[in-house]
Amino acid sequence: MKIGIMSFAHTHASTYASLLRGRDDVELLAADPGGHRANELRGRALAESMGVPYVDSYEELLEWGPEAVIITSENAKHRELVEIAAAAGAHILCEKPLATTWADGQAIQAAVERNGVLLMVAYPVRFASDFARLRTEHDAGLLGEIVSIRGSNNGKLPLERSWFTEPELSGGGALVDHVVHIADLIEALTGAEPERVTAVSNAILHSERARAETAGLVTIEYADGIVATVDCSWSVPESAPTWGGVRISVAATRGTTELDFFGPAVRGIDALTGRPLVRPYGPSLDETMLGAFLTAVRAGRQPEVSLQSGLRTLSIVLAAQESARTGTSVAVCAMTSG
Repeated sequence: MKIGIMSFAHTHASTYASLLRGRDDVELLAADPGGHRANELRGRALAESMGVPYVDSYEELLEWGPEAVIITSENAKHRELVEIAAAAGAHILCEKPLATTWADGQAIQAAVERNGVLLMVAYPVRFASDFARLRTEHDAGLLGEIVSIRGSNNGKLPLERSWFTEPELSGGGALVDHVVHIADLIEALTGAEPERVTAVSNAILHSERARAETAGLVTIEYADGIVATVDCSWSVPESAPTWGGVRISVAATRGTTELDFFGPAVRGIDALTGRPLVRPYGPSLDETMLGAFLTAVRAGRQPEVSLQSGLRTLSIVLAAQESARTGTSVAVCAMTSG
């Protein structure tokens, strides 16, 4: 299968490229045009360092005839790349969030439907085996009725790609980067419709480097009565041995379940420096997600994480941003109708 990678802007782009390059059923080609910042390894230089074939423009990449593309650009550029990829007939795996505005999200939906292609949003945590087990137990009624969900997605400030903290390219800061993963897990587990969002944020952490919020707390009220909270801060220090993590705690009438998606690891101390060492183990969620995407493309069926999932999580982020800005609770429907 011919797979194109459109942009190396996102930190996950090189991971996806490395995983796909190791598959014998995939032919890979990348393009990352445009002026790149001097302190960032991107474009042809990054492709050559990974041994990935490269062309200088998206037009050349799409003329190659990929069956699918992976869009790992800056968030604000998702729409334009989805539109040209869909017009070329390529199925799409798009990095999260789907878009940075509701208008762009609707335009993405229109392009996908107009050209009859598949689109999947990159939410790898949904593919964790522990989460699959939790969903099975919930569907079987073993948890009882879910009352509340507490989630956290904390990480380091993404210094290697400074655009993450530039709102004109990212759409915002920590609210944009981290809320969507927890919101997607809640949707996948419960199927509940979000109704109202209340959020607070600040830019105290990393104030000398970031141009957007770096810490936030979001409360989501759902139509069936579930209340969820999300800690979405870039609060992990640069000296920490890992990038951060994703956790959820589900409180239900028959008990409470907690999942730490990146918790399994071998831990120790570096004998020379005295600093902690953490070596995570277990299946690669990115690899599992990519496999699910390729399987869906080959079968011609919609992948599990659909465009609609991307739109619903985007609506929560937009409501959270408005709530943090105004200091009021915001109805999700008010964000999607505007």
